[in-house]
Amino acid sequence: MDFYQKLNLKHVINASGKMTILGVSKVSQESIDAENFGDTHFFEIADLVKKSGDYIAKLLGTEEAVIVNSASAGIAQSVAAVIGQGSKYHLYHPYSSKFSKRNIIIPKGQNVDYGAPEEIMIELGGGKVVEAGYANMCTVEHIEMMIDENTAAVFYVKSHHAVQKSMLSVQEAVKVAHKHKLPLILDAAAEEDMQKYLSLGVDIIIFSGAKAIEGPASGLVYGKSKYIKWIRMQSTGLGRAMKIGKENILGFTAAVERYLKVGPENGQHMKKRLIPFINELSSVPHIKVKLAQDTAGREIYRAEITVESDSPKSAKDVVSELKAEDPAIYTREYRINEGIIEFDIRAVNEIEMKQIVRRLKEILG
Repeated sequence: MDFYQKLNLKHVINASGKMTILGVSKVSQESIDAENFGDTHFFEIADLVKKSGDYIAKLLGTEEAVIVNSASAGIAQSVAAVIGQGSKYHLYHPYSSKFSKRNIIIPKGQNVDYGAPEEIMIELGGGKVVEAGYANMCTVEHIEMMIDENTAAVFYVKSHHAVQKSMLSVQEAVKVAHKHKLPLILDAAAEEDMQKYLSLGVDIIIFSGAKAIEGPASGLVYGKSKYIKWIRMQSTGLGRAMKIGKENILGFTAAVERYLKVGPENGQHMKKRLIPFINELSSVPHIKVKLAQDTAGREIYRAEITVESDSPKSAKDVVSELKAEDPAIYTREYRINEGIIEFDIRAVNEIEMKQIVRRLKEILG
């Protein structure tokens, strides 16, 4: 059945990346088959949650893991867990004044909006956001000066959305948190390497299941056993409103298996696919085009165009017109104020690349 037609929806060419507003990723057949099995069978859900987490933990080489319904849910439940510390009273009264250790320290330049603000998810879990440092700088000393008797955890965001320059590293954040006997919560939702942060000693690691891993709507929280047990408890508290279905648990499990075998598209392959696309983009008037690497240092490469000053349309106009037609073409707009538009091709095929070039020529030619 064509749901585009049935629901009167636009087709979408996703040159933006693995973005929630576009449905994130295409799911592999292995995950679809696993979801179908979940949809057509029954389970003891608590058993399914525990044993799927144990299975994934073994695959990753971590102490323990739990599948949740999104990375955002992972943030809220992780914060609730470190505040309650296994207390059943807290589970049913998560915002009670009996629990005073609620401060969650986050570098100011990492308190970003990724589609929702980090601070909203922290506060949903009962945390009080304490920003350290400045918008353009955060050091170990800035973190340390904000720690007090009411601090529950240090929080770090590894993301292209966050400020990159003059920022303490994950390793430094772990060290300062552990020096003060605090856990480090790492929001690594869109990162590519699931095992990298385990070797650094991060206590709680949060991944999106639907981004790099290309699973169904889901998230994974993993790391130190004590904290994961506390997080799993939240399913009968505030986590009830964030529960994940049996089909997505199995679909995500299959996606992790595939991801660890196959991995994401590597940088070299991405660059190889980009070369003919960049060559074709070069024929579009009023733009300059080049190959660009992800600003957060990930092995992700994109086509970057700069709309020239003599162009009849601004970069903002171009982006708006690309979205307006069917198919709607979505790009990365983060630097649109500089006249720069990026095309992420991880979910774009050759036919769609030609459609993008053709549409740009219509707009700018």
